[in-house]
Amino acid sequence: MVSKEQRQRHLARAKHERQAVRRAEARVKAKQRNALIGAVVAVLVVAGGGTWVATALDDDDKGKTTAASDELPITGNTKPRQCAEALPGQPENQTHPTEPAMSIDTKAAYEMVLKTTCGDITIALDAAKAPKTVNSFNFLAEKNYFDHTKCHRLTTGAMTVLQCGDPTGTGTGGPGYKFADENLEGATYPAGTVAMANSGPGTNGSQFFLVKTASALPPNYTPFGKITAGMDVLDKVVAGGTEDMSEDGAPHENVVLNDVTVTKKS
Repeated sequence: MVSKEQRQRHLARAKHERQAVRRAEARVKAKQRNALIGAVVAVLVVAGGGTWVATALDDDDKGKTTAASDELPITGNTKPRQCAEALPGQPENQTHPTEPAMSIDTKAAYEMVLKTTCGDITIALDAAKAPKTVNSFNFLAEKNYFDHTKCHRLTTGAMTVLQCGDPTGTGTGGPGYKFADENLEGATYPAGTVAMANSGPGTNGSQFFLVKTASALPPNYTPFGKITAGMDVLDKVVAGGTEDMSEDGAPHENVVLNDVTVTKKS
């Protein structure tokens, strides 16, 4: 027969074991929670280092850590893609130490053509009001800097814009030099505007955005061109939405600049 003392020791031992199990479970949950928080912070840090437009007008994955992660869906967007496959080739990720010397005629008209996987976009460049910007695009286009680069960001909320011009496709890349803002006084961003993305005053590089619908952005982003043909290309990209179905993310359509040219028209 079990004595009262033995029964009390048994109950105390059982209670201790239950407490140990609960503490172990709590440690596991804490680790999971901290891992999630760490992942979110990492995402914010990466995003914060990019070139953004307005409130934010973006390292490759280090590899998946578990076999189960390979099975996770990478997108919630199941719309069929409408754009063509990109031409063979990879961005060169060029680095140029200084802003190019002025080589354009600021009194002439220039035209830039983006030959994308979703169609061609023609842009009239404003060399008179944004000479440094147009000169930079002329220089980079001659170097084939933009060829095979992917338009990495689409916003569809308060403003609808497509952002391009980063060879890394992360929103953090650039040509190695930066140049001053231009044409900001009274700047507005109606549909068809082409303007520079930046991460603050005087940080223009190679990233730019195409405005699909009129946006009430503050005059902080150098407008340097106007789309004269190809708004239907933006329609196609916007209709596809973002890869994760959010209002701000990578486009679902694979928008790649196969070739970019700048031509003096007159």
